[in-house]
Amino acid sequence: MQTNFTLAQLADAETAESEAVLRKCVHCGFCTATCPTYVLLGDELDSPRGRIYLIKDMLEGGKPATETVVRHVDRCLSCLSCMTTCPSGVHYMHLVDHARHHIEKTWRRPLADRLQRRLLAAVLPYPGRFRWALRAARLGRAVRPLLPARLRAMLELAPTKVHAPTRQERPGVFPAHGKRRLRVALLGGCVQPVLDPAINEATIRLLTRLGAEVVIPEGQGCCGGLTHHMGAREPDFAPANVRAWTRELAAAGLDAIVVTASGCGTTVKDYGFMLREDPELAEPAARVSALARDVTELVAELGLPPSTLPRRLRVAYHSACSLQHGQQVREPPRRLLREAGFEVLEVPEGHLCCGSAGTYNILQPDLAGQLRARKVRNIESIRPEVIAAGNIGCLTQISHGTSIPAVHTVELLDWATGGPVPAVLAGLDGVASA
Repeated sequence: MQTNFTLAQLADAETAESEAVLRKCVHCGFCTATCPTYVLLGDELDSPRGRIYLIKDMLEGGKPATETVVRHVDRCLSCLSCMTTCPSGVHYMHLVDHARHHIEKTWRRPLADRLQRRLLAAVLPYPGRFRWALRAARLGRAVRPLLPARLRAMLELAPTKVHAPTRQERPGVFPAHGKRRLRVALLGGCVQPVLDPAINEATIRLLTRLGAEVVIPEGQGCCGGLTHHMGAREPDFAPANVRAWTRELAAAGLDAIVVTASGCGTTVKDYGFMLREDPELAEPAARVSALARDVTELVAELGLPPSTLPRRLRVAYHSACSLQHGQQVREPPRRLLREAGFEVLEVPEGHLCCGSAGTYNILQPDLAGQLRARKVRNIESIRPEVIAAGNIGCLTQISHGTSIPAVHTVELLDWATGGPVPAVLAGLDGVASA
């Protein structure tokens, strides 16, 4: 793609990066076939290629965002399926992130939209605030029909049970069982421990069983992905995590930084790029990104002990977009589930997003609902007993559309190698006695 940025524009690092991304696009259109919003809407401007044209025109002309640009960029899930499909290596993620930053600087959203986004940014990254919000949601259900559509969409996704803080949320060390093979930091997350603390509990049990010492470092917090993908330039989350993990590296060393929510993993693996212009943190951030691993990547390296499953369960593996497209991690989760004794079923249209996408199912509930319904139909068509996924957002989204129990992949691996039965599976035939 031919570009015409001025030298003054290219002096800005973010613009220079976007120009390099734009120049790789050859207009082939392969991305349209795998873009969820284009599949649903059939509008060229709701495809990656169409959005690239809109973003190029906006950035190259130095223009403020327009209502048209905002509408079509907001509809993008950042599922990154287009990056997997693209034969030219267009790094769409960095381009659309730049577009979102530009939108937030130059476009004044309607008041209701601004308030909703500020509320999400002020609550979701903080477990304590998020717990209070979920408790308040119980009261909101009583008057749900009277609430605006935006608040109703948020209430629909709120769980009825609010989990209390667990030990895994506090800084500490969990020793390896037997001889220590390696030492890893675990990113606890912000939303995940509130919605399902069993995921981190299963992770710690599994990793320590495999010989890993697991540390929860002092000072780490939200990865920053939720606010970053809403276009906010959050100055604290990524730097705070880099500093926390760098201190741990210097103090006792780390062999890996383990992430169990694949959306967070995609963000942490991009810290080196995000902080590349920071004179203090560029090098430490690059080191952190190099150490970041999805939990299934690390477990695949360590190897699983023999399975103790009572019987072979049919598992539909939902490959989260942030894992298969964002991190290009596809085979390790499937292989581990098979090695653990599960029958792994492939979901039709597995490349298409479920509609979760961070805060997308709150900000774009209609499109997210259509994608969830499509995903659930595809899952139910293969008649699984269990759904496995590596991202809390996907698990929450899919669970609201089906009665089939959905659990994190690591919970199944932990159970198969000596851990407890995941709570949602206790009622399955032949499972409760395990």
